[in-house]
Amino acid sequence: MPTPRKKPQDGIPTSRVGRTARIGGLAAGQAIRQAGTRAANVARTREGRDAALERRHIEAAEQIVEALGTMKGAAMKIGQVMSFLDTGLVPPEYRDEFQRKLAALRDAAPSVTFKDMRKVMEAELGETLSDVFSDFDTEPIAAASIGQVYRASLLDGREVAVKVQYPNVAAAVRADLQNLGLILRLAKRIAPGIDPKTLGAEIRTRIEEELDYELEAQNQRTLHRIFRDHPFIVIPGVVTSLSRERMMVSDYVRGTGFEGLKQLSHPERDRIGEMIYRFYFSCLYRHGQFSGDPHPGNSMLLRDGRMAFFDFGLFKHMPAGAVALEIEVARAVIEGDSTTIMRLGTEVGFFPDPERFDPERVLEHFRAAASWYMVDGAIELTPEYAAQVLIDMGDPRSEYFGYLRQETAPPDHIFGRRMEVLTLAVMAQLHARGNFHRIAREWFYDDPPTTELGRQEAEFYARAAV
Repeated sequence: MPTPRKKPQDGIPTSRVGRTARIGGLAAGQAIRQAGTRAANVARTREGRDAALERRHIEAAEQIVEALGTMKGAAMKIGQVMSFLDTGLVPPEYRDEFQRKLAALRDAAPSVTFKDMRKVMEAELGETLSDVFSDFDTEPIAAASIGQVYRASLLDGREVAVKVQYPNVAAAVRADLQNLGLILRLAKRIAPGIDPKTLGAEIRTRIEEELDYELEAQNQRTLHRIFRDHPFIVIPGVVTSLSRERMMVSDYVRGTGFEGLKQLSHPERDRIGEMIYRFYFSCLYRHGQFSGDPHPGNSMLLRDGRMAFFDFGLFKHMPAGAVALEIEVARAVIEGDSTTIMRLGTEVGFFPDPERFDPERVLEHFRAAASWYMVDGAIELTPEYAAQVLIDMGDPRSEYFGYLRQETAPPDHIFGRRMEVLTLAVMAQLHARGNFHRIAREWFYDDPPTTELGRQEAEFYARAAV
């Protein structure tokens, strides 16, 4: 479900001109600053160089946030991807202020009257709201960058959530998408390993799909069928007859949101963490399709102890063979098979010049980025731990940064890693504990489950296979 609405902003601009000037200026300014840093580094100690790089990293991140904060479409959604990562993208002494700015970006939503939202719904339905709903609460229960969610009742009394797109937001998003290359070039100064052109094409595809609520309804229907009668995962059903390109209607669910979950006992949070982990990872490794947007606002603990998941606009269907490749690489990392890692990585273009890589160092890097589920042993996930994983995956402060600059990850696998690290970030906020490697072995090796939730899930899949 989208983030709860807090603070209305201005309407939705659709012009690209002002945005391009703003982002282009930021990119140029950052380039000048980095050139100055390189020149000054000649006379600095290593400690001084690290401190200077850290400051430039913070400045670049803040400039990106500033630019994204002026937008109301796709770029703002990119900013929201960062806003719930309560981890150490910046050093601890700057983290509170940085998170405050990102939270403001996350909570910002265009100010659109219900009268205007009603026009969107009635245009999509071809009927008045009173023809379709017996009751409709005009106050939104949630809001995000491209739409709002309302609570309503159908004529038969069924309680539903109605997700509606803001008027003209599609034009605003498409204007932002034209600027995506500029934003990614600015981001590349923080993470040189990204390929702005290839990644930009993948992001454009995903966000264009997110504008079509009929596609989201299809994604949600698919997962609803997969997880129907699951012992601890709930995907709300979709009212297909009322879902349109700019409007989606699904079952309304009640439960405890993420802030409430953080107040529960540690054993309860461990169980919730395992449910979150099993949902997002099993979608990829069992079913070859997954939500690309794990974050606290997209799940809820129901009164019966099950977890409900929603918001499947940003969704990824993995190509044939891609999941098998993911599993083969995971096994190679677990087994310490650096030769296989190099072979597979070279075949898919991850190592464009394999001779420049030390296979054992690559193995060490892969393990550092995924040890929380690749290494056998119990662990408590914390924001600090997640911060280090993020650094190891693509930060100038990483000891593997020299390799990161030379690697080119295929977009399919970038979205897989994105899902992975965002799931880790959510679980880390709960301080979830467990042996996540033993759970992962259920997908990678078809091992029997070692937890109670795993046994319940195994029984579910056994019944489904009959």
